[in-house]
Amino acid sequence: MGSERGHCAIANRPVVNHPAVGGAAAAASSRYPRRMDHLTSPAASIAPTGVDLSALAEPNLTPVLGRYFERSWSHGIGHRLFDTDGKSYLDFANGIAVSALGHSHPAVTKAIHEQVDRLIVPTGAMGYAEPVVRLAVELAGTFPEPLDTVLFLNSGSEAIEGALKLARRTTGRAGIVAFKGGFHGRTLGATSVTSSGMNYRAGYEPLLPGVHLLPFPAVYRDFDGDEKRATAVCLAALHDLVRTTIPAEGIGSILIEPIQGEGGYYPAPAPFLRALRAFSSEHGIVLIADEIQSGYGRTGRMWAFEHAGIVPDVVCIAKAIANGLPLSAIVSRRELQERWGRGAHGTTYGGNPVACAAALAVLETIRAERLVENAAVRGAELVRGLEAIAAEDPRIGDIRGPGLMIGIEFVKHRHTKEPNGALVEALMAGCADAGLLVLSCGRDHNVIRLIPPIDVSPAEVGEALGILDRTLASLPG
Repeated sequence: MGSERGHCAIANRPVVNHPAVGGAAAAASSRYPRRMDHLTSPAASIAPTGVDLSALAEPNLTPVLGRYFERSWSHGIGHRLFDTDGKSYLDFANGIAVSALGHSHPAVTKAIHEQVDRLIVPTGAMGYAEPVVRLAVELAGTFPEPLDTVLFLNSGSEAIEGALKLARRTTGRAGIVAFKGGFHGRTLGATSVTSSGMNYRAGYEPLLPGVHLLPFPAVYRDFDGDEKRATAVCLAALHDLVRTTIPAEGIGSILIEPIQGEGGYYPAPAPFLRALRAFSSEHGIVLIADEIQSGYGRTGRMWAFEHAGIVPDVVCIAKAIANGLPLSAIVSRRELQERWGRGAHGTTYGGNPVACAAALAVLETIRAERLVENAAVRGAELVRGLEAIAAEDPRIGDIRGPGLMIGIEFVKHRHTKEPNGALVEALMAGCADAGLLVLSCGRDHNVIRLIPPIDVSPAEVGEALGILDRTLASLPG
């Protein structure tokens, strides 16, 4: 917001009403509802400990890991995370989108317990385990043809590494095209195609050779909202690359997030993705979709690439696949993995039976409870509520993203679009104090991302909007 509203009291903020959130939430108040403490009652059986885990960690736990908060967490139940003082937080962060169904989901927990009693040790090098095979069948069934073959791994970074290796070996080409602002992981190959923040790359040069980073069509930030121009400019950069730097026949893979995650929650325009698909097909290039953050129903489609009506050659998935247990996968057509070759890649822990059992429960719940549709409907409610808030607060420059992968970009002024990272930092902290966990992203750290569980309820959407509204109104600048 500008100075005219920067120091207003919460009580003086105009009333924000909209039809997005109905039912009990709307009936409870003419404004957004405040805390819904009745939803936290299952936690009563777990006594607060009051332990300061950050102090306990200081002598021995690495300082290398970045953390959004320094709070001490005790447990999670449903869509709430609880600290060691017993305070509950509506969790719209979910470990950076790794918990599609929230905490301690009964179906997932049941599947984990049953599998632990049966088989824990990975058996991939020894043969086959039932949950691994069943998950491959079920997971492949969520993809369009010809994507039908699954390789299970451990993490998103590992999936990216494997996909890049697959493309290089099957094409015989070393060139890799990726996009500025992309985040694909922390291992050396994944770092080489990551450019969402300098700290991910600084000090690690030389990185993987043959990587060419092209502009991503970030429509709001770089193209003043003009999707057509964003598509044209970024495609022109690709064509210029193959005219001046590397021939198309030297490119083995094009890697893209259909919706950039760490880079700022920017959806790639559908015409841009369709053009990449056509270019890749024309030149025998492996098109890799990084769906590590955008997959599993988060965008209101099972896979974000479906919004563009394309089918990539390879899809990398992780995060929400096992609702918090470490598991990832590479999915492609069978012929491509056959050409990759037996023993060309491998994993010790990938496809752990317990993680695969959890992942089966996740897929079954998504299907049984129609959670892809829920993500689309609840996401539309969130966007409508955010638009109502933005109508009263010019510090919100843009609201974007389908389904429940929503970015809110904050600026100092809508005309200049100068990033307002300081406000986002304060808003993230203020929301946490008020009982809502949200995270930031973007190259200037000025985007709040909303990534609630995909089974989030209308009441929880209303609660989150209320906390965001009141907290933002209380912040100057």
